Amino acid sequence: MSHAHHAAVKLHYQPALPLGRGKLCLWLFLSTEIMFFAGLIATYIVLRFGAPPGTWPTPHEVHLQENVGAFNTFVLIFSSVTIVLALEASKQNKAGLSKLWMIITFALGSVFLGVKAYEYNEKFKHGIFPTKPHSRIYEKADLYYVQGVRMSLASQRDKLVAKQAGLQQQNKTLSEPESQKLVVLNDLLTNLVQWTELRAVRDAPEGDQIARRLAIDKMAKAIYPHWVLGKQGEEAEHMYVASLDDEKRQIERSLASLEQQRGDLQRQRDALRGDLDKLQPPKAATTQRPEIGALFVALQDQQPASSAEQQTKLLGEIGRLEERIQAADAEQKRMQGRVALIDELKEEPHGLAHKYPNLYLPMVIPSGNMWASTYFLLTGFHAIHVIVGLIAFVLVLLYKLDHTKAHIIENIGLYWHFVDLVWIFLFPLLYLF
Repeated sequence: MSHAHHAAVKLHYQPALPLGRGKLCLWLFLSTEIMFFAGLIATYIVLRFGAPPGTWPTPHEVHLQENVGAFNTFVLIFSSVTIVLALEASKQNKAGLSKLWMIITFALGSVFLGVKAYEYNEKFKHGIFPTKPHSRIYEKADLYYVQGVRMSLASQRDKLVAKQAGLQQQNKTLSEPESQKLVVLNDLLTNLVQWTELRAVRDAPEGDQIARRLAIDKMAKAIYPHWVLGKQGEEAEHMYVASLDDEKRQIERSLASLEQQRGDLQRQRDALRGDLDKLQPPKAATTQRPEIGALFVALQDQQPASSAEQQTKLLGEIGRLEERIQAADAEQKRMQGRVALIDELKEEPHGLAHKYPNLYLPMVIPSGNMWASTYFLLTGFHAIHVIVGLIAFVLVLLYKLDHTKAHIIENIGLYWHFVDLVWIFLFPLLYLF
């Protein structure tokens, strides 16, 4: 056989990986980013699906709109298409077309950030944001929540009262919005917070935790009702309105009974005053009735001991009746205020927090603070990566995007695809579950 067929095979070795240095560095960077977001997403999954059933906020409860999230997802996916088109145009040496597609990609990324800013604003406006130990969110409706609402309203009222006192010294008054706000604060403190406190502590039978919980839960729903969507939410809202109607009927019956008692007390008082007038000497009869205290002193000075003792007894009974009448008047006013508030609640199905956003009312959202922390952490880091991508787009647009810049567009495109992929994971986790 010829030795020519057994010649040594010459092997050619490439001195490095079959990748450009830029692409290699980018892949190393993306590998760390993948691990970073994988850890964040895994943590969210553990917290979300490890929470007891019914204790994790639904998207509706925390003002997440699925259609808005779906629109943003479409925007990012379409931006991945446009950057691929920019790369293909650059490879074909169509610099103008490539730059056009890059501008469209930049615009789509900006739209995504604008929508995200809108969503953040909605959360901040409704008091949903991470704060230690909590923002305006309470995990459950209990006495601590009632105390938090009282402290929040009382603090705002005290500031307005102090400002009002200072303006009065200058012969000025509060502005119309401030005056209306002060009226609303006093109304809520009396007819919402104080009413709930009395129902939960005084009116609820001793040891009756269910009655106490129902009273506080009704207050929480009055401030921030978060009915689930669909038939179940409609039924829950209907039951809540029915409970308000039932409470109103009970109060109206109590008002009628109280009015009758008040009338009886007034008649008893008037009868005692008539008996007291009969015991008075003729010279004490005047066109004006003296004060009870002054009458008591005058009768002691002018009447025999037995007559004075009888009049003292009558004055004491009249005084006690007056106190009971005043207490009945105060209770009547309190009940009437509650009835007016019930009518207001029935007209505002979204709650007082929605009607009075400037009052910053605390809300009850189970696991709300944990949800806010994880939501802003995940979407915040993702938004930062989007901003970095937009900055890269601006820098690339400064060049002529012919075939010599195709490798740069390719590397930026890889980064942008990664950003889009992360959002594809975040969208169903945050908006659909």
